[in-house]
Amino acid sequence: MIVGCLPVPPENVYARGAPTCLGILRRRKLVQADIAPSTKPLAFSWLTRIWPAFIGLVALSYPTWRYITTESWSTEQGSHAPLVLASGLWLLNHLRDEARHLQERPSGPSAAVAIATFATAMVLLRTAAVIELEVYALYGLFVAVLYAFIGWRALRALWFPLLYLVFAVPLPDSLVAAVTNPLKLWISESAVDLLYAAGYPIASSGVTIQIGQYQLLVAAACAGLNSLITLTALTLFYVYVSHRAEWRYMLALAVAAVPIAIFSNLVRVLILIMLTYYAGDAAAQGFLHNFAGMTTFAVSLVSIYLIDKLAQRTIALLAERRGQ
Repeated sequence: MIVGCLPVPPENVYARGAPTCLGILRRRKLVQADIAPSTKPLAFSWLTRIWPAFIGLVALSYPTWRYITTESWSTEQGSHAPLVLASGLWLLNHLRDEARHLQERPSGPSAAVAIATFATAMVLLRTAAVIELEVYALYGLFVAVLYAFIGWRALRALWFPLLYLVFAVPLPDSLVAAVTNPLKLWISESAVDLLYAAGYPIASSGVTIQIGQYQLLVAAACAGLNSLITLTALTLFYVYVSHRAEWRYMLALAVAAVPIAIFSNLVRVLILIMLTYYAGDAAAQGFLHNFAGMTTFAVSLVSIYLIDKLAQRTIALLAERRGQ
Protein backbone atom coordinates (compact mmCIF):
# COMPACT_ATOMS: atom_id res chain seq x y z
CA MET A 1 0.00 0.00 0.00
CA ILE A 2 1.25 3.41 -0.95
CA VAL A 3 0.59 6.07 1.66
CA GLY A 4 0.52 9.64 0.42
CA CYS A 5 -1.31 12.91 0.64
CA LEU A 6 -4.82 13.09 -0.58
CA PRO A 7 -5.19 15.41 -3.56
CA VAL A 8 -7.78 18.14 -3.08
CA PRO A 9 -8.93 20.94 -5.27
CA PRO A 10 -7.02 24.20 -5.04
CA GLU A 11 -9.97 26.00 -3.44
CA ASN A 12 -9.88 23.57 -0.52
CA VAL A 13 -6.18 23.91 0.23
CA TYR A 14 -6.75 25.89 3.42
CA ALA A 15 -9.91 24.02 4.41
CA ARG A 16 -9.93 21.68 7.38
CA GLY A 17 -9.98 18.05 6.46
CA ALA A 18 -7.41 15.78 4.93
CA PRO A 19 -3.75 16.45 5.70
CA THR A 20 -2.60 17.85 2.42
CA CYS A 21 1.08 18.15 1.46
CA LEU A 22 0.90 21.94 1.73
CA GLY A 23 -0.69 21.74 5.19
CA ILE A 24 2.04 19.40 6.46
CA LEU A 25 4.72 21.62 4.94
CA ARG A 26 3.29 24.74 6.60
CA ARG A 27 3.11 23.02 10.00
CA ARG A 28 6.71 21.83 9.66
CA LYS A 29 7.88 25.37 8.90
CA LEU A 30 6.01 26.68 11.92
CA VAL A 31 7.60 24.07 14.20
CA GLN A 32 11.07 24.81 12.78
CA ALA A 33 10.50 28.53 13.36
CA ASP A 34 9.53 27.84 16.99
CA ILE A 35 12.62 25.76 17.75
CA ALA A 36 15.10 27.90 15.81
CA PRO A 37 17.75 29.35 18.12
CA SER A 38 17.58 33.04 18.79
CA THR A 39 20.30 35.27 17.47
CA LYS A 40 23.11 35.83 20.03
CA PRO A 41 23.68 39.40 21.11
CA LEU A 42 26.84 41.10 20.06
CA ALA A 43 29.83 40.66 22.35
CA PHE A 44 29.98 44.38 23.03
CA SER A 45 26.25 45.10 23.05
CA TRP A 46 26.59 46.52 26.56
CA LEU A 47 28.60 49.36 25.08
CA THR A 48 25.53 50.61 23.18
CA ARG A 49 23.70 51.05 26.49
CA ILE A 50 26.37 52.87 28.48
CA TRP A 51 28.39 54.63 25.80
CA PRO A 52 27.85 58.13 27.26
CA ALA A 53 29.31 57.05 30.62
CA PHE A 54 32.10 55.16 28.85
CA ILE A 55 33.08 58.21 26.79
CA GLY A 56 32.95 60.33 29.93
CA LEU A 57 35.33 58.02 31.81
CA VAL A 58 37.74 57.97 28.86
CA ALA A 59 37.72 61.77 28.68
CA LEU A 60 38.19 62.00 32.45
CA SER A 61 41.19 59.66 32.50
CA TYR A 62 42.86 60.96 29.32
CA PRO A 63 45.07 63.60 31.03
CA THR A 64 46.30 60.97 33.51
CA TRP A 65 47.11 58.51 30.75
CA ARG A 66 48.89 61.27 28.86
CA TYR A 67 51.11 61.97 31.85
CA ILE A 68 51.87 58.26 32.32
CA THR A 69 52.83 57.63 28.70
CA THR A 70 54.81 60.83 28.09
CA GLU A 71 56.36 61.60 31.48
CA SER A 72 56.65 58.35 33.44
CA TRP A 73 57.24 55.68 30.79
CA SER A 74 59.93 57.76 29.08
CA THR A 75 62.19 57.62 32.16
CA GLU A 76 64.35 54.70 33.27
CA GLN A 77 62.41 54.56 36.50
CA GLY A 78 59.13 53.87 34.67
CA SER A 79 60.45 51.94 31.69
CA HIS A 80 59.18 48.65 33.12
CA ALA A 81 55.56 49.84 33.31
CA PRO A 82 54.50 49.08 29.68
CA LEU A 83 55.75 45.49 30.04
CA VAL A 84 53.93 45.05 33.35
CA LEU A 85 50.74 46.63 31.96
CA ALA A 86 50.72 44.47 28.82
CA SER A 87 51.44 41.21 30.67
CA GLY A 88 48.97 42.08 33.44
CA LEU A 89 46.12 42.74 31.00
CA TRP A 90 46.99 39.53 29.13
CA LEU A 91 46.84 37.55 32.37
CA LEU A 92 43.57 39.24 33.35
CA ASN A 93 42.02 38.22 30.03
CA HIS A 94 43.55 34.73 30.28
CA LEU A 95 41.94 34.10 33.69
CA ARG A 96 38.58 35.56 32.67
CA ASP A 97 37.05 32.16 31.82
CA GLU A 98 38.04 30.73 35.20
CA ALA A 99 36.15 33.49 36.98
CA ARG A 100 33.17 33.49 34.61
CA HIS A 101 31.06 31.21 36.84
CA LEU A 102 31.56 33.65 39.72
CA GLN A 103 30.38 36.69 37.82
CA GLU A 104 27.42 38.41 39.41
CA ARG A 105 26.73 42.03 38.70
CA PRO A 106 26.34 44.12 41.85
CA SER A 107 23.44 46.44 42.48
CA GLY A 108 23.39 49.65 40.51
CA PRO A 109 23.87 51.99 43.48
CA SER A 110 26.92 50.15 44.84
CA ALA A 111 28.62 50.10 41.43
CA ALA A 112 27.78 53.77 40.86
CA VAL A 113 29.17 54.74 44.27
CA ALA A 114 32.44 52.85 43.64
CA ILE A 115 32.95 54.48 40.22
CA ALA A 116 31.93 57.94 41.41
CA THR A 117 34.27 57.76 44.41
CA PHE A 118 37.41 57.14 42.37
CA ALA A 119 36.34 59.48 39.56
CA THR A 120 35.87 62.28 42.09
CA ALA A 121 39.22 61.45 43.69
CA MET A 122 40.90 61.77 40.27
CA VAL A 123 39.37 65.20 39.71
CA LEU A 124 40.31 66.48 43.18
CA LEU A 125 43.88 65.15 42.99
CA ARG A 126 44.30 66.62 39.51
CA THR A 127 43.09 69.97 40.78
CA ALA A 128 45.58 69.77 43.65
CA ALA A 129 48.35 68.75 41.18
CA VAL A 130 49.13 65.55 43.12
CA ILE A 131 49.84 63.54 40.00
CA GLU A 132 51.34 60.50 41.76
CA LEU A 133 48.17 59.87 43.78
CA GLU A 134 46.04 60.71 40.75
CA VAL A 135 47.52 57.69 38.99
CA TYR A 136 46.51 55.47 41.91
CA ALA A 137 42.99 56.92 41.68
CA LEU A 138 42.99 55.91 37.99
CA TYR A 139 43.91 52.38 39.00
CA GLY A 140 41.09 52.39 41.54
CA LEU A 141 38.69 53.62 38.86
CA PHE A 142 39.71 50.70 36.63
CA VAL A 143 39.01 48.22 39.44
CA ALA A 144 35.67 49.91 40.20
CA VAL A 145 34.54 49.64 36.55
CA LEU A 146 35.59 45.99 36.52
CA TYR A 147 33.63 45.44 39.73
CA ALA A 148 30.55 46.98 38.12
CA PHE A 149 30.58 44.32 35.40
CA ILE A 150 31.71 41.13 37.16
CA GLY A 151 30.99 41.63 40.87
CA TRP A 152 32.98 41.10 44.04
CA ARG A 153 33.35 37.29 43.90
CA ALA A 154 34.85 37.30 40.42
CA LEU A 155 37.02 40.25 41.39
CA ARG A 156 38.47 38.26 44.29
CA ALA A 157 39.21 35.35 41.94
CA LEU A 158 41.28 37.75 39.79
CA TRP A 159 43.28 39.04 42.77
CA PHE A 160 46.71 38.25 41.35
CA PRO A 161 46.53 40.11 38.00
CA LEU A 162 45.00 43.09 39.81
CA LEU A 163 47.81 43.04 42.38
CA TYR A 164 50.38 42.60 39.62
CA LEU A 165 49.09 45.65 37.75
CA VAL A 166 49.94 47.82 40.77
CA PHE A 167 53.61 47.51 39.73
CA ALA A 168 52.75 49.50 36.58
CA VAL A 169 51.70 52.50 38.69
CA PRO A 170 54.51 55.08 39.12
CA LEU A 171 55.73 55.51 42.67
CA PRO A 172 55.49 58.93 44.35
CA ASP A 173 58.68 60.98 44.05
CA SER A 174 58.94 61.38 47.82
CA LEU A 175 58.93 57.62 48.29
CA VAL A 176 61.46 57.15 45.49
CA ALA A 177 63.82 59.68 47.09
CA ALA A 178 63.43 58.12 50.54
CA VAL A 179 64.36 54.68 49.19
CA THR A 180 67.00 55.51 46.59
CA ASN A 181 69.14 57.90 48.64
CA PRO A 182 70.21 55.30 51.23
CA LEU A 183 70.69 52.71 48.48
CA LYS A 184 72.87 55.06 46.42
CA LEU A 185 75.01 55.86 49.43
CA TRP A 186 75.45 52.20 50.39
CA ILE A 187 76.29 51.11 46.84
CA SER A 188 78.83 53.94 46.46
CA GLU A 189 80.59 53.17 49.72
CA SER A 190 80.59 49.42 49.09
CA ALA A 191 82.04 49.80 45.59
CA VAL A 192 84.74 52.18 46.82
CA ASP A 193 85.66 49.90 49.74
CA LEU A 194 85.98 46.86 47.48
CA LEU A 195 88.10 48.58 44.85
CA TYR A 196 90.24 50.38 47.43
CA ALA A 197 90.95 47.03 49.07
CA ALA A 198 91.98 45.74 45.62
CA GLY A 199 94.55 48.56 45.33
CA TYR A 200 92.78 51.02 43.03
CA PRO A 201 93.21 54.81 43.56
CA ILE A 202 89.62 55.49 44.49
CA ALA A 203 87.76 57.61 47.04
CA SER A 204 84.22 58.86 47.54
CA SER A 205 82.28 61.74 49.02
CA GLY A 206 78.64 60.80 49.39
CA VAL A 207 77.50 59.46 46.02
CA THR A 208 80.41 61.07 44.13
CA ILE A 209 83.25 58.68 43.30
CA GLN A 210 86.77 59.74 42.30
CA ILE A 211 88.95 57.10 40.61
CA GLY A 212 92.20 58.24 39.01
CA GLN A 213 91.44 61.34 36.99
CA TYR A 214 87.76 60.55 36.57
CA GLN A 215 84.82 61.58 38.70
CA LEU A 216 81.57 59.63 38.68
CA LEU A 217 78.18 60.28 40.20
CA VAL A 218 75.98 57.35 41.24
CA ALA A 219 72.59 58.27 39.81
CA ALA A 220 69.18 57.15 41.00
CA ALA A 221 69.06 54.52 38.26
CA CYS A 222 72.10 52.81 39.76
CA ALA A 223 70.49 52.65 43.20
CA GLY A 224 68.57 49.54 42.19
CA LEU A 225 64.99 50.67 42.85
CA ASN A 226 63.91 50.27 39.23
CA SER A 227 65.57 46.87 39.03
CA LEU A 228 64.01 45.91 42.34
CA ILE A 229 60.49 46.79 41.20
CA THR A 230 60.87 45.14 37.80
CA LEU A 231 62.53 42.03 39.19
CA THR A 232 59.89 41.64 41.90
CA ALA A 233 57.05 42.04 39.40
CA LEU A 234 58.53 39.56 36.92
CA THR A 235 59.28 37.12 39.74
CA LEU A 236 55.67 37.16 40.89
CA PHE A 237 54.42 36.81 37.31
CA TYR A 238 56.75 33.88 36.60
CA VAL A 239 55.89 32.03 39.82
CA TYR A 240 52.14 32.48 39.37
CA VAL A 241 52.06 31.46 35.71
CA SER A 242 54.44 28.51 36.23
CA HIS A 243 53.17 27.05 39.49
CA ARG A 244 49.99 28.88 40.51
CA ALA A 245 51.78 28.92 43.85
CA GLU A 246 50.21 30.13 47.04
CA TRP A 247 50.93 33.61 48.30
CA ARG A 248 53.50 32.42 50.88
CA TYR A 249 55.75 30.92 48.21
CA MET A 250 55.40 33.97 45.98
CA LEU A 251 56.18 36.24 48.92
CA ALA A 252 59.31 34.22 49.74
CA LEU A 253 60.67 34.53 46.19
CA ALA A 254 59.75 38.23 46.08
CA VAL A 255 61.75 38.77 49.27
CA ALA A 256 64.66 36.86 47.71
CA ALA A 257 64.54 39.25 44.74
CA VAL A 258 65.41 42.23 46.97
CA PRO A 259 69.04 41.33 47.79
CA ILE A 260 69.55 39.98 44.27
CA ALA A 261 68.47 43.31 42.72
CA ILE A 262 70.64 45.34 45.10
CA PHE A 263 73.68 43.12 44.58
CA SER A 264 73.25 43.18 40.78
CA ASN A 265 73.29 46.99 40.84
CA LEU A 266 76.43 46.95 42.97
CA VAL A 267 78.05 44.76 40.31
CA ARG A 268 76.80 47.19 37.66
CA VAL A 269 78.43 50.15 39.43
CA LEU A 270 81.69 48.19 39.81
CA ILE A 271 81.69 47.38 36.08
CA LEU A 272 81.07 51.03 35.15
CA ILE A 273 83.86 52.22 37.46
CA MET A 274 86.31 49.77 35.92
CA LEU A 275 85.23 50.72 32.40
CA THR A 276 85.80 54.39 33.23
CA TYR A 277 89.20 53.71 34.76
CA TYR A 278 90.52 51.57 31.88
CA ALA A 279 88.61 52.83 28.81
CA GLY A 280 87.68 56.38 29.69
CA ASP A 281 84.51 58.22 30.49
CA ALA A 282 83.17 58.14 26.93
CA ALA A 283 83.25 54.34 26.77
CA ALA A 284 81.52 53.94 30.14
CA GLN A 285 78.70 56.35 29.23
CA GLY A 286 77.95 54.93 25.80
CA PHE A 287 76.62 51.57 24.71
CA LEU A 288 78.55 49.70 27.40
CA HIS A 289 76.66 51.62 30.10
CA ASN A 290 73.31 50.25 28.94
CA PHE A 291 74.80 46.86 28.15
CA ALA A 292 76.11 46.53 31.71
CA GLY A 293 72.63 47.27 33.06
CA MET A 294 70.95 44.72 30.78
CA THR A 295 73.56 42.08 31.57
CA THR A 296 73.28 42.42 35.34
CA PHE A 297 69.47 42.37 35.13
CA ALA A 298 69.57 39.23 32.99
CA VAL A 299 71.82 37.61 35.59
CA SER A 300 69.26 38.58 38.25
CA LEU A 301 66.45 36.87 36.31
CA VAL A 302 68.54 33.73 35.92
CA SER A 303 69.29 33.79 39.65
CA ILE A 304 65.58 33.94 40.49
CA TYR A 305 64.94 31.04 38.11
CA LEU A 306 67.66 28.93 39.73
CA ILE A 307 66.39 29.73 43.22
CA ASP A 308 62.89 28.68 42.17
CA LYS A 309 64.15 25.39 40.73
CA LEU A 310 66.18 24.71 43.87
CA ALA A 311 63.17 25.47 46.06
CA GLN A 312 60.91 23.21 43.99
CA ARG A 313 63.45 20.39 44.18
CA THR A 314 63.77 20.83 47.96
CA ILE A 315 59.99 20.81 48.43
CA ALA A 316 59.69 17.65 46.31
CA LEU A 317 62.43 15.87 48.32
CA LEU A 318 60.80 16.82 51.62
CA ALA A 319 57.42 15.59 50.39
CA GLU A 320 59.02 12.33 49.25
CA ARG A 321 60.65 11.76 52.65
CA ARG A 322 57.41 12.46 54.45
CA GLY A 323 55.69 9.94 52.24
CA GLN A 324 58.23 7.29 53.17
